[in-house]
Amino acid sequence: MNVLHVDCNSCVAQGPSCEDCVISVLLGAPQRGVDLDGDERAALEALADSGLVPPLRLVPGARRGAAVQGTLSWQDYA
Repeated sequence: MNVLHVDCNSCVAQGPSCEDCVISVLLGAPQRGVDLDGDERAALEALADSGLVPPLRLVPGARRGAAVQGTLSWQDYA
């Protein structure tokens, strides 16, 4: 089964686009994300195409992570 995992925390369009995204409108941007199967995606697309809900605005991106290297000082270049 082809499942789309929608994780609002890793979406590149996060911010102003959230107000016009079907996930935020219907589910309030769930903390853990949501998995949508093919039938669910087709239903959301049909609703969006008819103007009843906004479309999915997900733009997948890299997950935020911690820095690997600390801040360098001028002595590090000497």
